[in-house]
Amino acid sequence: MEQSIRHAHAAGKLKDLHAVLVQRHGVPLAELYFPGEDERRGAFLGLVENHAERLHDVRSVTKSIVGLLYGIALDDGLVPGPDAPLLDQFPEYSDLAADPARRQWRIRDALTMQMGTEWNETLSYANPRNSETAMDHAGDGFRYALDRPLVAPPGRDWCYNGGATSLIGEVIRRGSGQPIDTFARERLFTPLGIDAFEWIDGQNGMPSAASGLRLTARSMARIGQLVLEGGAAGGRRIVSADWLARSTAPQAQTSDEPRYGFFWWLAPDGDPPDWIAAFGNGGQRLMIVPWLDLVMVVLAGRYNDWEAWNLPVALFTEHVLPAVRSGA
Repeated sequence: MEQSIRHAHAAGKLKDLHAVLVQRHGVPLAELYFPGEDERRGAFLGLVENHAERLHDVRSVTKSIVGLLYGIALDDGLVPGPDAPLLDQFPEYSDLAADPARRQWRIRDALTMQMGTEWNETLSYANPRNSETAMDHAGDGFRYALDRPLVAPPGRDWCYNGGATSLIGEVIRRGSGQPIDTFARERLFTPLGIDAFEWIDGQNGMPSAASGLRLTARSMARIGQLVLEGGAAGGRRIVSADWLARSTAPQAQTSDEPRYGFFWWLAPDGDPPDWIAAFGNGGQRLMIVPWLDLVMVVLAGRYNDWEAWNLPVALFTEHVLPAVRSGA
């Protein structure tokens, strides 16, 4: 597998690939790093030498990790359940709560990105008209996410929405009494043996729940293995198996083929889904394939390239899956 990936990269077929890590049955099958131009949440870093200890933007993979953190907080009774009214968690916005349509929102509508609000993340994140970018620069990002015009009833239509994740991050902060990076360190990262990470702040001075995390490929693989093993690691329960089952069950149909759970992308087929994944701008991917007992991590530098999803797909279908099937 490693030789196949190296040859493809040398031939220019895996442009901007920075790292790939594949493990099966918890055992590494491939771990490769390549130099490339990189960014730190939009700030250009130039040419960097990627390696096992180097932190890398995971962008919207952050969203799926926030979903895990919500589940941990829910298990501890720190946050209300998915069916609780969303606006009850933001009592300062009483004017929005007076809107009967917005009063219908439940926390699950944010977790599934089915809030029914006008939201556009199809533009480059360098474009100020991108909704997540506009939220980040708004004076009150939470109000921005909550007062967008309603275009559909809550819970009906799926629309990719970083504002929804920002709201869930704030629900966790208010319930736990800790910033989400501190809560993540104590309740997820440290129990997994992850001691190096960075969670970049948004313009409001709080860690960006939608896209702020920087992790190593090995740390991402540990998180993927946690999901694969039903929420336990090293004999220790970190997140409940019930929450993982709920959050990785299909809750919505996306605008493309994949289905969506609670901040997790899910395969179009299978019950349970054939694969579970976290996607991030630029080609970042954490993919869990239960029927193969396999985790794949991809880090890349194709930021704001809407075809970047082809890179992890090519790695899996052309290199990982054939090697696993052949026993190579």
